Amino acid sequence: MMNRPLAPDAARHESRLLWSANPGLFALLEAARHLGPIARVPRLGWVVTDPLLARRVLNDHAAFTMGGEGGVGHMWTQLFGPEMGAFFGGSRHAEIRARARDLFTEDAAADLVERSQGGHHAALAALLASGAEVDVADAARVLAGRMVADLLGLPADSPDQQYRDLFAAGESLAALALGTTASTDLPEDRLAAAREIADGLTAGVPDAYRDAGPGTLLGRCRAMGLGLPLARGLATLLVIAGTETGVAGTTRTVALLHDTGAQHALLRDPSLLPNAVREGLRVATPAPVIGRHVERDAELGGRTLRAGDRVLLLTYRATNGAGPFDITRPHIPETRQLWFGGGRHLCLGASVARVQIARMLETLHSTGRPYRIVSRRAAHRALVPTYASLVVRAGS
Repeated sequence: MMNRPLAPDAARHESRLLWSANPGLFALLEAARHLGPIARVPRLGWVVTDPLLARRVLNDHAAFTMGGEGGVGHMWTQLFGPEMGAFFGGSRHAEIRARARDLFTEDAAADLVERSQGGHHAALAALLASGAEVDVADAARVLAGRMVADLLGLPADSPDQQYRDLFAAGESLAALALGTTASTDLPEDRLAAAREIADGLTAGVPDAYRDAGPGTLLGRCRAMGLGLPLARGLATLLVIAGTETGVAGTTRTVALLHDTGAQHALLRDPSLLPNAVREGLRVATPAPVIGRHVERDAELGGRTLRAGDRVLLLTYRATNGAGPFDITRPHIPETRQLWFGGGRHLCLGASVARVQIARMLETLHSTGRPYRIVSRRAAHRALVPTYASLVVRAGS
């Protein structure tokens, strides 16, 4: 296969991204190569690297929760109050997922991406056809911002810089969570900074909450009777989840296809596109760690986890255990989209992420020629490892 000789180059770039984003996380992921499926690590708690054990944790909502120390819901509760904390584990969470599910079907995702991004992809394709360079990372940030704004019911036709600013604010908020591997308790100064950023991110939410139509997430929140404070928390969560992980998945898949040479196989056989997207997400795993709080004693992998413990699911290790990037690789039942989480907290926007990545790959190959990476720069101090810049040009 064409991608085998270049695999070390791809691995080197991926390692550099992880190190630049968070050296501590990189060290943990490297050390986890020598751990068993589950191990207790001082100051961190239980560390899980096995995909089947990770899925058991994600599906056992009685024993493992997001709301206690160690879960992302714990940070969100500190930021938006107890109503937000109750939402993660309560019936309203299931209700809003059920009421909003039609906004995230494959067809709805395709419509959303085309509506919010289609014209911009056409412009990118024209630039590539003319021989110009395109910064995929910058384009992905702008496009993700437009898509999230459209989905929420915020203005989606503003100048590009507004969506760069939206992404930057979400990135700043996410960066405040760096260092929470050992504890999800945010000190007061960091919490105050996070609240200030969140206020700026959601400045347009009150108007959208009042006026947004039923085809938007904020419109659905209003129809369900969810209060504005909770709607603000959900909007902030969507901005981060819908931009940070989407951009990382897009840029890193573009880079992996280039660095392994696999884009040549994709050009010859476009039917491999869904495989390429799935493999890109599997290898990149934009959410490399998922935290949970142990709510009650539980047995996992022959170990007894006690109430009050915390669990770190190293999804990056769990998904990459299947092997290197390979767009001809068949579906792997053990991982089964673990990069999107699992259980009732499985990423609702999974289909949107897949469509976004596929749309970018189609644009980059719209000339019928492979693209060449001209320059790249890893993002520093980023919660989600990604490229700050990834400049490409259509090859000859």
